[in-house]
Amino acid sequence: MYLQHFGLNQLPFNLTPDTEFFCDLPTHREALNVLMIALQSGEGFIKITGPVGTGKTLLCRMLLNELPAPFITAYLPNPHLSAAGLHLAVAEELGIRYSSNAWQSRTLTQINDYLLMAAKLGNKVVLIIDEAQAMPLETLESLRLLTNLETEKQKLLQIVLFGQPELDELLQNKAIRQLRQRISFSYTLQPLNKRQIREYVLHRLRIAGNTHTDLLAPLSIHALHFYTQGIPRLINILTHKALLAAYGKGQSKISWRHLQLAALDTDDTRDKKLPWGFRSIFLWLLLLSCSLFVYFSSYLAL
Repeated sequence: MYLQHFGLNQLPFNLTPDTEFFCDLPTHREALNVLMIALQSGEGFIKITGPVGTGKTLLCRMLLNELPAPFITAYLPNPHLSAAGLHLAVAEELGIRYSSNAWQSRTLTQINDYLLMAAKLGNKVVLIIDEAQAMPLETLESLRLLTNLETEKQKLLQIVLFGQPELDELLQNKAIRQLRQRISFSYTLQPLNKRQIREYVLHRLRIAGNTHTDLLAPLSIHALHFYTQGIPRLINILTHKALLAAYGKGQSKISWRHLQLAALDTDDTRDKKLPWGFRSIFLWLLLLSCSLFVYFSSYLAL
């Protein structure tokens, strides 16, 4: 592998949502701030959406790590459940002893009792649901009913929904309009611009062990933005493959050509062709470099 070649001690572009690699870019920091403010103020429903690969799951993990002690969290990464399955999953996440053969109403009563006890002890319970667009309508309605329990001063259960843009479409269904009306805070994750892509890539390389060398050749960020449109997951995939390509050729930097090879090897980017204008810039820079080399060589020879 390329680790030693580039002075790294771990793979910088794994697809697993490792919080060590969290890059404090505006779109993710703003989303995290929205979440913290909404939860601290006791809001019932909060929604975070974004296209596939924009870092929603990593944001989930960051939220789980950053919530202070008074908060008790339950995390559902796979919410494609029936209403009864949702209640059992929530009970299990909260550590509630239950019987899988118990009536649904019994499990719901146990959850309510737990929430009341947590409130008496000064705790706040937060249910975090990833891939919420996969939830059936009936389960979403059951989720709303879970939040009906409240005291005069606070909601006993706060819910954070993370999902793809399809979640917004799902919430337009009239059958769950009451849930939609309860969403008091929402945020949409945006793709990264070129400056943010550069910051993101260098940050991950730095965390992986590269602290001195700039591994990005000129135009590489422009190519990366063109192929990925600023989607972090695609940035990870292409940069990893570009590092492999550079390593295979014994080169010390990622160039746009390495990214072109990586794009051809990736389903989501294979059909994207770099515009001729981009290649013209590269050829112009190459000719300029050659001209400067010839000029200074002639000057030194005098």
